[in-house]
Amino acid sequence: MQQQRRRFEQTLSLEERLAQEAKRLRKEAALLPPGKVRDETIRRARQAETGAHMSDWLRSPGLSAPT
Repeated sequence: MQQQRRRFEQTLSLEERLAQEAKRLRKEAALLPPGKVRDETIRRARQAETGAHMSDWLRSPGLSAPT
């Protein structure tokens, strides 16, 4: 018996979801004491911000395909 994938439509764009996640992680990191866990949380926030910027850049109308 084959399982069916549960599908749902996103209400926010990928860029918006990544930006929200980055904001949440930054707030979480601000509450943590200095150390490995805080550094890891900040790193994840930066990754989410970078992902949002890259996705936004890739969708920009000025971007053209290489010829």
